[in-house]
Amino acid sequence: MDSIKLEIYRSLYSSVAEEMGLSLRRTAFSPNIKERRDYSCAVFDRRGRLIAQGDHMPVHLGSMPMSVRAAIERCDMCPGDVVILNDPYAGGTHLPDVTMVAPVSPAHPLTRSPALLFYVANRAHHADIGGATPGSMGAASEIYQEGIRIPPVRIVRGGELDRDVFNLLLANVRGREEREGDFAAQLGSLRVGARRLLEIVDRSGFKEADDYARHLVDYASRMMKQTLMAIPDGSYEAEDFLDDTSESGEPVRISVRVEIRGARARVDFNGSSPQVRSPVNAVEAITVSAVYYVFRCLIAGDVPASAGILEPIEVIAPAGTIINALPPAPVAGGNVETSQRIVDVLLKALSQADPALIPAASQGTMNNLTIGGWDERRDQEFAYYETVAGGMGARPGADGLSAVHTHMTNSLNTPIEALEYAYPLRVRRYAIRRGSGGEGKYRGGDGVVREIELLVDACVSLLADRRRFAPYGLMGGGEGRRGSAELISGDKKRRKLPGKFSISAKRGDRIVIETPGGGGCGASNDRTVRETEERKRNKRK
Repeated sequence: MDSIKLEIYRSLYSSVAEEMGLSLRRTAFSPNIKERRDYSCAVFDRRGRLIAQGDHMPVHLGSMPMSVRAAIERCDMCPGDVVILNDPYAGGTHLPDVTMVAPVSPAHPLTRSPALLFYVANRAHHADIGGATPGSMGAASEIYQEGIRIPPVRIVRGGELDRDVFNLLLANVRGREEREGDFAAQLGSLRVGARRLLEIVDRSGFKEADDYARHLVDYASRMMKQTLMAIPDGSYEAEDFLDDTSESGEPVRISVRVEIRGARARVDFNGSSPQVRSPVNAVEAITVSAVYYVFRCLIAGDVPASAGILEPIEVIAPAGTIINALPPAPVAGGNVETSQRIVDVLLKALSQADPALIPAASQGTMNNLTIGGWDERRDQEFAYYETVAGGMGARPGADGLSAVHTHMTNSLNTPIEALEYAYPLRVRRYAIRRGSGGEGKYRGGDGVVREIELLVDACVSLLADRRRFAPYGLMGGGEGRRGSAELISGDKKRRKLPGKFSISAKRGDRIVIETPGGGGCGASNDRTVRETEERKRNKRK
């Protein structure tokens, strides 16, 4: 292996995934994909192992290999085929996240390359995928209420779109035109990725390209092993809680034991709550994705985001629990809320091993807001979906950032202009929630205040957390402030809302979301000492 050539191939494969993402974003119809960038793209070798991914959504990328594996196992893909799926119990995560997978075959069939060279895949969150409530993220007691389930099935056969399958999907979702545009953008993104990979093979030959794909996976595994060896051997335990379910006020426990032994790690979630009749259940792919994210963050420097990162890590996720639910449990919130709590509990456990490396808890929720109804301006139905940013936890050497998406999401808030153009909504207030970050030597980042007025009657749903259990601080740092939501009716009456609800709202009503702040790091009196020392240094300068 040539180390310089390895870095070239790392950049080549990563650039393919990034260009796929750029193509998807620029051709999508919905603001959720075009503006918020709620999508991910990745490249896999001919064995279905992850080679590279774009810097997109962490919750998508760690779980996408299971979708690709399901597509390979259940569909005998031929050149020109594309498989579509979203079934959480067949490699997916939650129903709005629709994955497409395509094989990459030689551009010139008479070459000596094998029939299959790579796979390309993308995943995009569709603003609606059917279900009982607009946006497909409302309260549910079983998965059948959350939308249409798509097992791995061909949507393109031999380069031709299967109109029967396509029309079946579009007949079961709200906002047909927007969904059709987003599906087309995903298909175009796969073609871009396949074309770029074939250019790499044409330039260097498939053997070299395949060898260095394998080297990238092996290199990531070695880097992960070195990182684990730098962590003191031991067993580190922690627990944290989701506030409640949509049916009861009982908290939901997530428990973990992280065992480090040399270059290996064992992550055991035994002790976590049983699955519930509420959409906060997570499937196994989500739990593995959260583990992947946390341990990748521990690696110093830039490392290939490949299958090698998980190679030295064993994940034990007991079936039938909140972190590995079984059908027909609803799972819409597992992808967006439970994934965040899994990250929080993993970081809390690892802070016992190396306090100087781990940040305090960030907001710990994605504040999933969906609004849907009939757009009188365009005489058509609409479905708006957004996750709202919050505070980042303070780091051992720096304050947390304010008003950012953290951990399992790195999407953006919808720009006000784009939101008001696309939907019958008006943004009345959008500001930083000052003072919501936890106190400490290093303060947690502040959350956000987002107030949206309805210009038509609509169904409003919120799926959020950290309304009961605040984001924790570390090393003496204070907790971040909890989130809240309220409805201001047309007659100015205020009504406090829970973290999980679906309601019918009227024209002129306003929804106010206040997101949590991040936890602080270090004792508050240490901050006074630090600021005094900084002022002295600045004076000397």
